[in-house]
Amino acid sequence: VIAHPKYQESKRIAIFLSMPDEVQTEEIIKDIFKQGKECFIPRYKPQSNHMDMLKLSSAEDISSLALTSWNILQPSDDDTAREEALAGGGLDLIFMPGLGFDKKGNRLGRGKGYYDTYLERCMKHPHGKPYTIALAFREQICESVPVTENDVPIDEILYEDC
Repeated sequence: VIAHPKYQESKRIAIFLSMPDEVQTEEIIKDIFKQGKECFIPRYKPQSNHMDMLKLSSAEDISSLALTSWNILQPSDDDTAREEALAGGGLDLIFMPGLGFDKKGNRLGRGKGYYDTYLERCMKHPHGKPYTIALAFREQICESVPVTENDVPIDEILYEDC
């Protein structure tokens, strides 16, 4: 991931904070800060499909985040001091989680459409749609995954030995 050309050229990067069954992103987050890039993480709004990408100030900033009912660390709802990526310069790259992927770039998420809805918002931003890379385990690559007209394909899927 760190050697990937899209990662190297990106300045504003959104990345998920891993759940135990996902590719672990902690070392990538540390590298984002080490390289002087800007790091944004998701804040999901429960009972909706709305998600914002909010700026982290450092890798250590993660320890100040609240744990949600889904067991995900994220900025609290009353945290208004953080920059939202689309309120500023947009994003260059989004690393995306998922449950399953196919080689056509389709992604099976957890069913709420958070990332698809966010990518739709990105397309309306002057900076445009960021490059999207899914981080996956080989076992998550399927022949095909179910898609709807609202699903936004991923630009690239990275997995071990891909």
